[in-house]
Amino acid sequence: MKSNTENSFKDKWEMNSKSFLKDVLQEGSNTQNWILKRNGFRNLPDFKKYLSKKKRILDAGCGNGRVTALLNECSSSSTQLMGVDLVSSEVARENFKEIDNVIFKKANLLDELSGLGHFDFVYCQEVLHHTSNPYKAFENLCQLLLDDGEIAIYVYKKKSPVREFVDDLIRDQISNFDYSTAYKVSEAITELGEVLSAIDAKINVPSIPELEIEGGEYDVQRFFYHFFMKCYWNPELTREENVVVNYDWYHPQLCSRHTLGEVKSWFEELGLEIVHEHVDFYGITIRGQKV
Repeated sequence: MKSNTENSFKDKWEMNSKSFLKDVLQEGSNTQNWILKRNGFRNLPDFKKYLSKKKRILDAGCGNGRVTALLNECSSSSTQLMGVDLVSSEVARENFKEIDNVIFKKANLLDELSGLGHFDFVYCQEVLHHTSNPYKAFENLCQLLLDDGEIAIYVYKKKSPVREFVDDLIRDQISNFDYSTAYKVSEAITELGEVLSAIDAKINVPSIPELEIEGGEYDVQRFFYHFFMKCYWNPELTREENVVVNYDWYHPQLCSRHTLGEVKSWFEELGLEIVHEHVDFYGITIRGQKV
């Protein structure tokens, strides 16, 4: 029997098999810039230079292959690229059916993974926090690294207390809903994000340490989003894609949040040298090298 989280992502990708594929490849898009810059790359040429000598790349938890497509575009034509996912490898395989150097396999990151081989670069982002044991999944992936190979992960960061409370309140209420019912709730949350984004105003906010609110200037939607409730809205995406982002946040029950110190300790315990780290309001990105 599949868990709630497995069903969440199975439904997400089967119902939205082409979502985000165009946006992530659109040079200069918010989504592409977010992926590149949180991983320490200034732009697309910078990322291409980094990947140019990678012979085997793994996209662990590939979903429908949206980031796999970016990895494929930026790596050498001789690079072997593999995507693995527990519930959507078939969706990704269909999206890449005309591309020869990319293969997809079904895999649970908490299982023995040695059969996948070894890699110069492992990309695992927006995935580990949806497993029941993020550290174990990370450890399993690190065992696939070649000497001097690198792994880049992104996990959700623990957020301000009001945001944590509201997010968990909504998650607890809708996690047992079927896809269509949860999607309708996510539509309303998306509409709230859109309405707040339409308010063309900046607000200066005082620091309130008790609520972990950082003082400064914010637009209305981002202030609400950072500290009170996730209500995602990106005008570059379709309305459906925006709804799917909010569904992705609220429906899966497995959705751990972490601190920078905790995630850095994973790398230290496994003997990886941290070569890049980035923390924003949403998550923690760390790239480490096997030495």
